[in-house]
Amino acid sequence: MRALTLYTAAGSLLLATLAATPAGGAEAAPGTAELRGTVVAAARARVTGIDFGSCSQDQDMPGSLQCGTVKVPLDYARPDGRQIELTVSRVRATHTDPHNSKRRVPRQGALVFNPGGPGASGMYFPLIGLMPEWKRLAAAYDLVGYAPRGVGRSAPLSCQDPKHFFKGPSQAPTHPSESYKQERIARAKAYARGCAQRSGGALRHYHSLNNARDLDVLRAALGEERLTFMGASYGTYYGALYAALFPSRVRRMVFDAAVNPDPEQIWYRNNLDQSAAFEGRWADFREWVAKHHQVYRLGDTPAKVLRSYERARAQLAAEPAGGKVGPGQLQGAFLQAGYYDDYWPYRAQALSAYLQGDPKPLIDIAAPVTEAAAEAENSKAVYTAVECNDAPWPTEWRVWDRDNTRLARVAPFETWDNVWANLPCAFWPAPRQRPLDVRTAPGELPPTLILAAERDAAAPYQGALELHRRLGDSVLVTERDAGTHGIAGGPNACVNAHVEAYLLEGRLPVRRTACAPRPEPRPAT
Repeated sequence: MRALTLYTAAGSLLLATLAATPAGGAEAAPGTAELRGTVVAAARARVTGIDFGSCSQDQDMPGSLQCGTVKVPLDYARPDGRQIELTVSRVRATHTDPHNSKRRVPRQGALVFNPGGPGASGMYFPLIGLMPEWKRLAAAYDLVGYAPRGVGRSAPLSCQDPKHFFKGPSQAPTHPSESYKQERIARAKAYARGCAQRSGGALRHYHSLNNARDLDVLRAALGEERLTFMGASYGTYYGALYAALFPSRVRRMVFDAAVNPDPEQIWYRNNLDQSAAFEGRWADFREWVAKHHQVYRLGDTPAKVLRSYERARAQLAAEPAGGKVGPGQLQGAFLQAGYYDDYWPYRAQALSAYLQGDPKPLIDIAAPVTEAAAEAENSKAVYTAVECNDAPWPTEWRVWDRDNTRLARVAPFETWDNVWANLPCAFWPAPRQRPLDVRTAPGELPPTLILAAERDAAAPYQGALELHRRLGDSVLVTERDAGTHGIAGGPNACVNAHVEAYLLEGRLPVRRTACAPRPEPRPAT
Protein backbone atom coordinates (compact mmCIF):
# COMPACT_ATOMS: atom_id res chain seq x y z
CA MET A 1 0.00 0.00 0.00
CA ARG A 2 1.31 3.40 -0.91
CA ALA A 3 0.59 6.02 1.72
CA LEU A 4 -0.51 9.54 0.90
CA THR A 5 2.03 12.26 1.63
CA LEU A 6 0.52 14.10 4.57
CA TYR A 7 3.12 16.76 5.25
CA THR A 8 5.44 19.05 3.38
CA ALA A 9 8.99 19.47 4.66
CA ALA A 10 7.80 22.39 6.75
CA GLY A 11 5.12 20.27 8.37
CA SER A 12 2.09 21.84 6.64
CA LEU A 13 -0.97 19.61 6.57
CA LEU A 14 -2.59 18.68 3.28
CA LEU A 15 -6.00 18.33 4.89
CA ALA A 16 -7.92 19.66 1.93
CA THR A 17 -7.07 16.65 -0.21
CA LEU A 18 -7.99 14.24 2.54
CA ALA A 19 -11.26 15.98 3.32
CA ALA A 20 -12.46 16.10 -0.26
CA THR A 21 -15.38 13.88 -1.24
CA PRO A 22 -14.26 11.10 -3.60
CA ALA A 23 -15.06 11.74 -7.25
CA GLY A 24 -18.43 10.46 -8.43
CA GLY A 25 -19.72 10.06 -4.91
CA ALA A 26 -17.75 6.86 -4.41
CA GLU A 27 -16.97 5.72 -0.90
CA ALA A 28 -13.58 6.66 0.51
CA ALA A 29 -10.90 3.98 0.48
CA PRO A 30 -10.70 1.85 3.64
CA GLY A 31 -8.69 3.69 6.25
CA THR A 32 -9.19 7.17 4.78
CA ALA A 33 -11.09 8.42 7.84
CA GLU A 34 -8.39 7.01 10.14
CA LEU A 35 -5.69 8.58 8.00
CA ARG A 36 -7.41 11.95 8.30
CA GLY A 37 -7.80 11.40 12.05
CA THR A 38 -4.10 10.68 12.40
CA VAL A 39 -3.26 13.96 10.67
CA VAL A 40 -5.57 15.85 13.02
CA ALA A 41 -4.23 14.12 16.15
CA ALA A 42 -0.59 14.61 15.10
CA ALA A 43 -1.17 18.31 14.44
CA ARG A 44 -2.64 18.74 17.92
CA ALA A 45 0.19 16.80 19.51
CA ARG A 46 2.81 18.93 17.78
CA VAL A 47 1.26 22.05 19.32
CA THR A 48 0.76 20.50 22.77
CA GLY A 49 4.02 18.58 22.99
CA ILE A 50 4.83 16.46 26.05
CA ASP A 51 5.28 18.08 29.44
CA PHE A 52 8.09 15.88 30.78
CA GLY A 53 8.72 15.94 34.50
CA SER A 54 9.55 13.68 37.40
CA CYS A 55 7.89 10.29 37.29
CA SER A 56 5.29 9.80 39.99
CA GLN A 57 6.05 7.53 42.93
CA ASP A 58 3.59 4.86 41.84
CA GLN A 59 5.35 4.62 38.47
CA ASP A 60 8.38 3.27 40.35
CA MET A 61 10.91 4.95 38.07
CA PRO A 62 14.48 6.00 38.92
CA GLY A 63 15.13 9.70 39.28
CA SER A 64 17.12 9.98 36.05
CA LEU A 65 14.01 9.19 34.04
CA GLN A 66 11.45 11.79 33.01
CA CYS A 67 7.80 10.93 32.40
CA GLY A 68 4.92 12.54 30.55
CA THR A 69 1.77 11.73 28.58
CA VAL A 70 0.46 12.20 25.08
CA LYS A 71 -3.21 12.12 24.08
CA VAL A 72 -4.39 10.03 21.14
CA PRO A 73 -7.91 9.31 19.87
CA LEU A 74 -9.37 6.00 20.95
CA ASP A 75 -10.88 5.80 17.46
CA TYR A 76 -8.94 7.56 14.69
CA ALA A 77 -12.04 7.70 12.52
CA ARG A 78 -13.42 10.07 15.21
CA PRO A 79 -10.45 12.22 16.23
CA ASP A 80 -12.68 14.63 18.16
CA GLY A 81 -14.18 11.80 20.19
CA ARG A 82 -12.85 10.05 23.27
CA GLN A 83 -9.14 10.61 23.94
CA ILE A 84 -6.82 8.28 25.83
CA GLU A 85 -3.42 9.05 27.35
CA LEU A 86 -0.24 7.12 26.63
CA THR A 87 2.55 7.32 29.20
CA VAL A 88 5.97 8.24 27.83
CA SER A 89 9.45 8.14 29.38
CA ARG A 90 12.67 9.86 28.35
CA VAL A 91 16.33 10.26 29.20
CA ARG A 92 17.90 13.18 27.35
CA ALA A 93 20.94 12.71 25.15
CA THR A 94 24.10 12.88 27.25
CA HIS A 95 26.21 14.52 24.49
CA THR A 96 29.21 12.70 26.00
CA ASP A 97 31.45 10.51 23.88
CA PRO A 98 32.13 7.41 26.04
CA HIS A 99 35.59 7.12 24.46
CA ASN A 100 36.49 10.81 24.74
CA SER A 101 34.80 12.72 27.55
CA LYS A 102 36.03 16.07 26.19
CA ARG A 103 34.20 15.61 22.90
CA ARG A 104 30.64 16.91 22.78
CA VAL A 105 28.35 14.71 20.68
CA PRO A 106 25.65 16.58 18.73
CA ARG A 107 22.06 15.52 19.37
CA GLN A 108 20.34 13.66 16.53
CA GLY A 109 16.81 13.65 17.93
CA ALA A 110 14.70 11.09 19.75
CA LEU A 111 15.12 7.33 19.41
CA VAL A 112 11.77 5.70 20.19
CA PHE A 113 11.74 2.04 21.21
CA ASN A 114 9.11 -0.67 21.56
CA PRO A 115 10.05 -4.03 23.12
CA GLY A 116 7.29 -6.10 21.53
CA GLY A 117 4.56 -8.21 23.01
CA PRO A 118 1.89 -7.23 22.15
CA GLY A 119 1.48 -6.10 25.73
CA ALA A 120 5.02 -5.12 26.70
CA SER A 121 5.89 -1.69 28.08
CA GLY A 122 8.92 0.31 26.99
CA MET A 123 8.84 2.68 29.95
CA TYR A 124 12.16 1.44 31.35
CA PHE A 125 13.91 1.45 27.98
CA PRO A 126 15.67 4.85 28.37
CA LEU A 127 17.71 3.45 31.26
CA ILE A 128 19.47 1.14 28.82
CA GLY A 129 21.71 4.11 28.00
CA LEU A 130 23.59 3.31 31.21
CA MET A 131 24.88 0.07 29.66
CA PRO A 132 28.26 0.22 27.88
CA GLU A 133 26.83 -1.16 24.62
CA TRP A 134 24.34 1.73 24.42
CA LYS A 135 26.40 4.71 25.58
CA ARG A 136 27.29 5.95 22.09
CA LEU A 137 23.63 5.95 21.08
CA ALA A 138 22.65 7.56 24.40
CA ALA A 139 25.10 10.37 23.67
CA ALA A 140 23.40 11.29 20.38
CA TYR A 141 19.74 10.52 21.05
CA ASP A 142 17.09 11.23 23.60
CA LEU A 143 16.09 7.67 24.49
CA VAL A 144 12.30 7.46 24.54
CA GLY A 145 10.10 4.61 25.72
CA TYR A 146 6.36 4.42 26.15
CA ALA A 147 3.52 2.14 27.12
CA PRO A 148 1.36 1.43 24.05
CA ARG A 149 -2.41 1.73 24.28
CA GLY A 150 -3.81 -0.74 26.77
CA VAL A 151 -0.50 -1.32 28.56
CA GLY A 152 0.25 -0.23 32.10
CA ARG A 153 -1.18 3.24 32.73
CA SER A 154 -2.01 3.84 29.03
CA ALA A 155 -5.79 3.28 29.11
CA PRO A 156 -5.18 -0.21 30.53
CA LEU A 157 -7.04 -3.26 29.32
CA SER A 158 -8.18 -6.10 31.54
CA CYS A 159 -9.96 -9.37 30.76
CA GLN A 160 -10.24 -10.96 34.21
CA ASP A 161 -9.73 -10.21 37.87
CA PRO A 162 -5.95 -10.28 38.46
CA LYS A 163 -6.59 -12.19 41.69
CA HIS A 164 -7.59 -15.16 39.54
CA PHE A 165 -4.95 -14.75 36.85
CA PHE A 166 -2.33 -17.19 38.12
CA LYS A 167 -3.75 -20.70 38.10
CA GLY A 168 -1.15 -22.95 39.59
CA PRO A 169 0.00 -25.55 39.84
CA SER A 170 -1.27 -26.54 36.39
CA GLN A 171 -0.87 -29.29 33.83
CA ALA A 172 0.64 -28.88 30.36
CA PRO A 173 0.00 -32.09 28.39
CA THR A 174 1.90 -32.34 25.11
CA HIS A 175 -0.84 -34.60 23.72
CA PRO A 176 -4.00 -33.45 25.54
CA SER A 177 -7.05 -35.67 26.00
CA GLU A 178 -10.42 -34.79 24.53
CA SER A 179 -11.75 -33.84 27.96
CA TYR A 180 -8.78 -31.52 28.57
CA LYS A 181 -9.37 -29.85 25.19
CA GLN A 182 -13.01 -29.23 26.03
CA GLU A 183 -12.01 -27.71 29.36
CA ARG A 184 -9.61 -25.31 27.60
CA ILE A 185 -12.23 -24.39 25.00
CA ALA A 186 -14.61 -23.42 27.80
CA ARG A 187 -11.88 -21.33 29.44
CA ALA A 188 -11.08 -19.58 26.14
CA LYS A 189 -14.75 -18.69 25.62
CA ALA A 190 -14.99 -17.33 29.17
CA TYR A 191 -11.82 -15.30 28.70
CA ALA A 192 -13.09 -13.74 25.46
CA ARG A 193 -16.37 -12.84 27.20
CA GLY A 194 -14.42 -11.31 30.08
CA CYS A 195 -12.47 -9.08 27.68
CA ALA A 196 -15.72 -7.75 26.21
CA GLN A 197 -17.39 -7.28 29.58
CA ARG A 198 -14.45 -5.47 31.22
CA SER A 199 -13.56 -3.28 28.22
CA GLY A 200 -16.89 -2.65 26.51
CA GLY A 201 -16.99 -0.99 23.10
CA ALA A 202 -13.42 0.26 23.44
CA LEU A 203 -12.05 -3.26 22.94
CA ARG A 204 -12.21 -3.09 19.14
CA HIS A 205 -9.79 -0.13 19.02
CA TYR A 206 -6.79 -1.98 20.45
CA HIS A 207 -4.95 -3.27 17.41
CA SER A 208 -1.72 -2.87 15.45
CA LEU A 209 -2.93 -0.29 12.96
CA ASN A 210 -3.87 2.01 15.83
CA ASN A 211 -0.50 1.30 17.45
CA ALA A 212 1.16 2.53 14.25
CA ARG A 213 -1.05 5.63 14.21
CA ASP A 214 -0.25 6.29 17.88
CA LEU A 215 3.43 6.16 16.96
CA ASP A 216 2.96 9.00 14.51
CA VAL A 217 1.19 11.11 17.11
CA LEU A 218 4.03 10.41 19.54
CA ARG A 219 6.55 11.45 16.88
CA ALA A 220 4.74 14.76 16.45
CA ALA A 221 4.44 15.32 20.21
CA LEU A 222 8.20 14.85 20.53
CA GLY A 223 8.71 17.59 17.95
CA GLU A 224 10.32 15.23 15.44
CA GLU A 225 9.73 15.88 11.73
CA ARG A 226 10.73 12.27 11.00
CA LEU A 227 10.77 9.22 13.21
CA THR A 228 13.81 7.29 14.39
CA PHE A 229 12.48 4.00 15.75
CA MET A 230 13.71 0.66 17.00
CA GLY A 231 11.20 -2.13 17.40
CA ALA A 232 11.86 -5.61 18.75
CA SER A 233 9.72 -8.69 18.04
CA TYR A 234 6.07 -7.53 17.73
CA GLY A 235 7.42 -3.97 17.66
CA THR A 236 8.82 -4.78 14.21
CA TYR A 237 5.34 -5.55 12.93
CA TYR A 238 3.69 -2.29 13.78
CA GLY A 239 6.93 -0.51 12.89
CA ALA A 240 6.53 -2.06 9.43
CA LEU A 241 2.91 -0.89 9.35
CA TYR A 242 4.16 2.61 10.19
CA ALA A 243 6.71 2.44 7.38
CA ALA A 244 4.01 1.45 4.91
CA LEU A 245 1.49 4.04 6.12
CA PHE A 246 3.87 6.96 6.64
CA PRO A 247 7.05 6.39 4.59
CA SER A 248 7.77 10.12 4.30
CA ARG A 249 7.77 10.40 8.10
CA VAL A 250 10.57 7.83 8.53
CA ARG A 251 14.14 8.89 9.28
CA ARG A 252 15.73 5.59 10.40
CA MET A 253 14.19 2.30 11.55
CA VAL A 254 15.71 -0.80 13.12
CA PHE A 255 13.66 -4.01 13.08
CA ASP A 256 15.14 -6.43 15.64
CA ALA A 257 13.84 -10.03 15.63
CA ALA A 258 11.47 -9.33 12.77
CA VAL A 259 7.97 -10.78 12.68
CA ASN A 260 6.66 -12.08 9.36
CA PRO A 261 4.33 -9.30 8.09
CA ASP A 262 2.66 -11.34 5.31
CA PRO A 263 -1.10 -10.72 5.77
CA GLU A 264 -1.71 -14.45 5.35
CA GLN A 265 0.52 -15.09 8.36
CA ILE A 266 -1.12 -12.61 10.77
CA TRP A 267 -1.52 -14.16 13.31
CA TYR A 268 -2.74 -17.75 13.17
CA ARG A 269 -0.08 -19.09 10.81
CA ASN A 270 2.68 -17.10 12.51
CA ASN A 271 1.85 -18.92 15.73
CA LEU A 272 2.01 -22.30 14.01
CA ASP A 273 5.45 -21.40 12.64
CA GLN A 274 6.53 -20.24 16.08
CA SER A 275 5.54 -23.54 17.69
CA ALA A 276 7.55 -25.44 15.09
CA ALA A 277 10.57 -23.18 15.62
CA PHE A 278 10.51 -23.62 19.40
CA GLU A 279 11.02 -27.32 18.91
CA GLY A 280 14.35 -26.52 17.24
CA ARG A 281 15.42 -24.23 20.07
CA TRP A 282 14.37 -26.80 22.66
CA ALA A 283 16.68 -29.23 20.86
CA ASP A 284 19.49 -26.63 20.91
CA PHE A 285 19.10 -26.26 24.67
CA ARG A 286 19.13 -30.00 25.30
CA GLU A 287 22.22 -30.41 23.15
CA TRP A 288 24.00 -27.73 25.19
CA VAL A 289 22.98 -29.37 28.48
CA ALA A 290 24.23 -32.73 27.23
CA LYS A 291 27.62 -31.17 26.44
CA HIS A 292 27.82 -30.16 30.10
CA HIS A 293 26.68 -33.47 31.56
CA GLN A 294 29.55 -33.45 34.05
CA VAL A 295 28.09 -30.25 35.55
CA TYR A 296 24.36 -30.99 35.48
CA ARG A 297 24.12 -34.80 35.41
CA LEU A 298 21.00 -34.61 33.25
CA GLY A 299 22.26 -36.86 30.46
CA ASP A 300 25.10 -36.90 27.95
CA THR A 301 22.81 -36.88 24.89
CA PRO A 302 19.84 -34.64 24.03
CA ALA A 303 17.55 -37.66 24.26
CA LYS A 304 18.73 -38.42 27.80
CA VAL A 305 18.25 -34.78 28.80
CA LEU A 306 14.69 -35.01 27.48
CA ARG A 307 14.10 -38.08 29.63
CA SER A 308 15.33 -36.15 32.69
CA TYR A 309 12.93 -33.33 31.87
CA GLU A 310 10.04 -35.75 31.39
CA ARG A 311 10.88 -37.42 34.72
CA ALA A 312 10.62 -34.00 36.40
CA ARG A 313 7.27 -33.37 34.65
CA ALA A 314 5.90 -36.64 35.95
CA GLN A 315 7.06 -35.96 39.50
CA LEU A 316 5.60 -32.45 39.44
CA ALA A 317 2.30 -33.76 38.12
CA ALA A 318 2.10 -36.11 41.10
CA GLU A 319 3.39 -33.60 43.67
CA PRO A 320 3.86 -29.94 42.70
CA ALA A 321 7.04 -28.35 44.03
CA GLY A 322 6.23 -26.11 46.96
CA GLY A 323 2.57 -26.57 46.12
CA LYS A 324 3.08 -24.01 43.31
CA VAL A 325 5.10 -25.53 40.48
CA GLY A 326 3.45 -28.17 38.32
CA PRO A 327 4.14 -29.25 34.72
CA GLY A 328 2.63 -26.00 33.40
CA GLN A 329 4.99 -23.83 35.41
CA LEU A 330 7.94 -26.07 34.46
CA GLN A 331 7.10 -25.69 30.77
CA GLY A 332 6.77 -21.92 31.13
CA ALA A 333 10.18 -21.63 32.77
CA PHE A 334 11.88 -23.71 30.09
CA LEU A 335 10.06 -21.88 27.31
CA GLN A 336 11.99 -18.79 28.43
CA ALA A 337 15.19 -20.71 27.65
CA GLY A 338 13.90 -20.87 24.06
CA TYR A 339 13.90 -17.07 23.96
CA TYR A 340 17.24 -16.32 25.60
CA ASP A 341 20.24 -18.61 25.87
CA ASP A 342 21.45 -16.55 28.84
CA TYR A 343 18.78 -18.50 30.74
CA TRP A 344 20.24 -21.90 29.85
CA PRO A 345 22.66 -22.31 32.78
CA TYR A 346 20.08 -21.42 35.43
CA ARG A 347 17.30 -23.55 33.95
CA ALA A 348 19.63 -26.55 33.73
CA GLN A 349 20.88 -25.95 37.25
CA ALA A 350 17.34 -25.76 38.64
CA LEU A 351 16.27 -28.96 36.87
CA SER A 352 19.36 -30.77 38.08
CA ALA A 353 18.85 -29.65 41.68
CA TYR A 354 15.18 -30.67 41.61
CA LEU A 355 15.96 -34.18 40.38
CA GLN A 356 18.61 -34.46 43.10
CA GLY A 357 16.09 -33.60 45.81
CA ASP A 358 16.38 -29.79 46.11
CA PRO A 359 13.24 -28.08 44.67
CA LYS A 360 14.11 -24.54 45.79
CA PRO A 361 15.96 -23.36 42.63
CA LEU A 362 13.07 -24.61 40.48
CA ILE A 363 10.50 -22.91 42.68
CA ASP A 364 12.53 -19.69 42.48
CA ILE A 365 12.46 -19.60 38.67
CA ALA A 366 9.06 -21.16 37.96
CA ALA A 367 6.60 -20.30 40.73
CA PRO A 368 4.06 -17.55 39.92
CA VAL A 369 4.96 -14.19 41.47
CA THR A 370 1.62 -13.13 42.89
CA GLU A 371 2.81 -9.53 43.32
CA ALA A 372 3.12 -9.33 39.52
CA ALA A 373 -0.38 -10.67 38.84
CA ALA A 374 -1.93 -7.33 37.85
CA GLU A 375 0.89 -6.52 35.42
CA ALA A 376 0.84 -10.03 33.95
CA GLU A 377 -2.95 -9.99 33.55
CA ASN A 378 -2.79 -6.62 31.79
CA SER A 379 -0.04 -7.79 29.45
CA LYS A 380 -2.00 -10.93 28.54
CA ALA A 381 -5.16 -8.89 27.93
CA VAL A 382 -3.37 -6.54 25.51
CA TYR A 383 -1.66 -9.45 23.75
CA THR A 384 -5.00 -11.16 23.24
CA ALA A 385 -6.89 -8.06 22.16
CA VAL A 386 -4.30 -6.96 19.61
CA GLU A 387 -3.78 -10.36 18.03
CA CYS A 388 -7.50 -11.17 17.95
CA ASN A 389 -8.45 -7.75 16.56
CA ASP A 390 -5.70 -7.65 13.94
CA ALA A 391 -6.94 -10.31 11.55
CA PRO A 392 -9.40 -13.14 10.94
CA TRP A 393 -8.84 -16.36 12.91
CA PRO A 394 -10.35 -19.82 12.40
CA THR A 395 -13.66 -19.89 14.25
CA GLU A 396 -14.15 -23.68 14.14
CA TRP A 397 -12.36 -25.75 16.76
CA ARG A 398 -11.86 -28.60 14.29
CA VAL A 399 -9.43 -26.40 12.30
CA TRP A 400 -7.31 -25.66 15.37
CA ASP A 401 -7.47 -29.28 16.47
CA ARG A 402 -6.49 -30.62 13.05
CA ASP A 403 -3.57 -28.24 12.49
CA ASN A 404 -2.09 -28.53 15.95
CA THR A 405 -2.58 -32.26 16.39
CA ARG A 406 -0.58 -32.69 13.20
CA LEU A 407 2.08 -30.19 14.34
CA ALA A 408 2.39 -31.65 17.84
CA ARG A 409 3.52 -34.97 16.36
CA VAL A 410 6.80 -33.32 15.35
CA ALA A 411 6.87 -30.28 17.66
CA PRO A 412 5.30 -31.25 21.00
CA PHE A 413 7.20 -28.87 23.28
CA GLU A 414 5.21 -25.65 22.73
CA THR A 415 2.40 -26.46 20.29
CA TRP A 416 -0.57 -26.94 22.59
CA ASP A 417 0.40 -24.25 25.09
CA ASN A 418 0.54 -21.84 22.15
CA VAL A 419 -2.98 -22.95 21.20
CA TRP A 420 -4.36 -22.23 24.65
CA ALA A 421 -2.71 -18.79 24.67
CA ASN A 422 -4.45 -17.81 21.42
CA LEU A 423 -7.69 -19.79 21.47
CA PRO A 424 -9.84 -16.85 22.74
CA CYS A 425 -9.40 -15.45 19.21
CA ALA A 426 -11.66 -18.23 17.90
CA PHE A 427 -14.53 -16.80 19.97
CA TRP A 428 -13.62 -13.12 19.83
CA PRO A 429 -16.59 -10.72 20.22
CA ALA A 430 -15.07 -7.68 18.45
CA PRO A 431 -14.73 -6.97 14.70
CA ARG A 432 -11.49 -7.95 12.97
CA GLN A 433 -9.15 -5.70 11.03
CA ARG A 434 -7.93 -6.53 7.55
CA PRO A 435 -4.12 -6.87 7.77
CA LEU A 436 -2.22 -4.28 5.76
CA ASP A 437 -0.13 -5.63 2.89
CA VAL A 438 3.21 -4.12 3.89
CA ARG A 439 5.20 -3.19 0.78
CA THR A 440 7.42 -0.26 -0.09
CA ALA A 441 9.16 0.20 -3.42
CA PRO A 442 12.84 1.15 -3.71
CA GLY A 443 13.19 4.87 -3.04
CA GLU A 444 9.81 5.16 -1.33
CA LEU A 445 11.22 4.61 2.15
CA PRO A 446 14.62 5.58 3.58
CA PRO A 447 16.99 2.62 4.00
CA THR A 448 16.09 0.49 7.03
CA LEU A 449 18.00 -2.11 9.07
CA ILE A 450 16.63 -5.58 9.86
CA LEU A 451 18.32 -7.77 12.49
CA ALA A 452 17.70 -11.48 12.94
CA ALA A 453 19.16 -14.49 14.71
CA GLU A 454 19.11 -17.48 12.41
CA ARG A 455 17.55 -19.83 14.98
CA ASP A 456 15.20 -17.39 16.71
CA ALA A 457 12.10 -19.37 17.74
CA ALA A 458 9.82 -16.54 18.84
CA ALA A 459 10.35 -14.74 15.50
CA PRO A 460 11.40 -17.44 13.03
CA TYR A 461 14.03 -16.37 10.51
CA GLN A 462 11.64 -16.65 7.57
CA GLY A 463 9.90 -13.56 8.93
CA ALA A 464 13.05 -11.47 8.60
CA LEU A 465 13.53 -12.67 5.03
CA GLU A 466 9.93 -11.76 4.21
CA LEU A 467 10.17 -8.29 5.75
CA HIS A 468 13.46 -7.74 3.90
CA ARG A 469 11.77 -8.70 0.65
CA ARG A 470 8.84 -6.34 1.25
CA LEU A 471 10.75 -3.22 2.34
CA GLY A 472 12.63 -1.69 -0.56
CA ASP A 473 16.19 -0.56 0.29
CA SER A 474 16.25 -2.58 3.53
CA VAL A 475 19.39 -4.34 4.72
CA LEU A 476 19.35 -7.64 6.65
CA VAL A 477 22.04 -8.45 9.22
CA THR A 478 21.93 -12.08 10.38
CA GLU A 479 23.54 -13.53 13.48
CA ARG A 480 24.40 -17.01 12.22
CA ASP A 481 23.77 -20.19 14.23
CA ALA A 482 22.25 -18.21 17.11
CA GLY A 483 18.75 -18.06 18.53
CA THR A 484 18.46 -15.34 21.14
CA HIS A 485 15.30 -13.29 20.56
CA GLY A 486 16.49 -9.72 19.95
CA ILE A 487 20.18 -9.12 19.24
CA ALA A 488 20.73 -5.35 19.26
CA GLY A 489 22.85 -4.09 22.13
CA GLY A 490 23.79 -7.60 23.23
CA PRO A 491 27.22 -9.24 23.39
CA ASN A 492 27.74 -9.49 19.62
CA ALA A 493 30.13 -6.66 18.69
CA CYS A 494 29.55 -7.22 14.97
CA VAL A 495 25.80 -6.69 15.30
CA ASN A 496 26.27 -3.65 17.54
CA ALA A 497 28.72 -2.07 15.11
CA HIS A 498 26.15 -2.24 12.32
CA VAL A 499 23.43 -0.76 14.56
CA GLU A 500 25.68 2.12 15.65
CA ALA A 501 26.92 2.86 12.12
CA TYR A 502 23.33 3.07 10.93
CA LEU A 503 21.79 5.08 13.75
CA LEU A 504 24.75 7.41 14.23
CA GLU A 505 25.91 7.87 10.63
CA GLY A 506 23.16 6.49 8.41
CA ARG A 507 25.67 3.97 7.08
CA LEU A 508 24.58 0.44 6.17
CA PRO A 509 26.44 -2.68 5.03
CA VAL A 510 25.62 -4.59 1.86
CA ARG A 511 22.04 -5.78 1.41
CA ARG A 512 22.64 -9.15 3.10
CA THR A 513 25.31 -9.32 5.81
CA ALA A 514 26.17 -12.01 8.36
CA CYS A 515 27.79 -11.89 11.79
CA ALA A 516 29.37 -14.84 13.56
CA PRO A 517 27.36 -16.17 16.51
CA ARG A 518 27.85 -14.98 20.06
CA PRO A 519 29.73 -17.33 22.41
CA GLU A 520 27.68 -20.11 23.96
CA PRO A 521 26.73 -19.54 27.60
CA ARG A 522 28.99 -20.99 30.25
CA PRO A 523 27.50 -23.56 32.62
CA ALA A 524 26.55 -22.38 36.09
CA THR A 525 27.83 -24.52 38.90
